[in-house]
This record gives sequence, C-alpha cells and structure tokens, in this order.
Amino acid sequence: MRAVIQRVDSAKVSVDGQEISSIGRGILILLGAEKGDSEKDADYLLDKIANLRIFEDTEGKMNLSLLDISGSMLVVSQFTLLADCRKGRRPSFGDAAEPELANELYEYFTKEADNKVSAVKAGKFQAMMKVELINDGPVTILLDSRQVKGRTYIKYQNEK
Repeated sequence: MRAVIQRVDSAKVSVDGQEISSIGRGILILLGAEKGDSEKDADYLLDKIANLRIFEDTEGKMNLSLLDISGSMLVVSQFTLLADCRKGRRPSFGDAAEPELANELYEYFTKEADNKVSAVKAGKFQAMMKVELINDGPVTILLDSRQVKGRTYIKYQNEK
C-alpha cells in the first residue's frame, strides 16, 4: 500500500458539491492499494503513520505524533498513487488493486484507525472527490508498505 501523508491545520472532502467529511488539526492520508497487498500492509502503514513524530513540540521540533497531540485523521482512497509513468505519457494503473480488494483494505485501514486515533473521517470510495486542505508546514511524507526493510519484494529489480 502507498500513502501520502500531509500534516494539516484542516482538511475536508466534498462529493457532488456536498461536504462529506472534515477534520481540524491532524493528518490527511491519500491511500492506495496495490495488487498483492493485505491487511498486514494496512497495519504497517497505520502504525507508522499514527506514530510518526511530525508535529512540533514546545521547542518547535518535530517530536510529537498524531497520537501525542490527539489529532484527527482524514483518509481518502486514491488509486492513482499506483500510477506507472515509466512508458509513454499516459499513466498505467495495472499495479493498482482491483476495486473490491482496494475497498476492503481501505475500509479495514479506516476501521483500525478508528480504534487508535481520537477522530477518524473518510472520503467516499470510488467517488469523484474534491479535497481541500490547509497544509501545515508544509509537511508531506510518502510511505510504501513494500519498502520495509527485510521485505524481499523489490518491484523493478530486473528492469534496465
């Protein structure tokens, strides 16, 4: 699974002109599932994200996690994170998980997050969403569950 994490002062999601979710201070997560991903990938990302020390302490240093500040989390599904742009000019999404699996993992991630984080909101799976945010910093971090040390998966190892 891949995630783009953005530290925000606020964020909201709208579908068809109607706001469906919003948060205050916390993290906006754009989340994409890849073929072969499992709940283990979701668990890894959630633990990593919830405990990332990306919020400032009283001395202005990034020493606090989302859990430390009791911040909010807004999770938005985004299959385009799996775009392969190496050939041509049109992205290929062949590595993205099929919608059924992607939705299962998205729902699992969100449910598990709700057990860990004080306030969790979500976008709408497979909807055309408008996402607005006030990025704090800006602080933006990319995570991929397949880039974990010790995992044998290396995607393009044999390509030239």
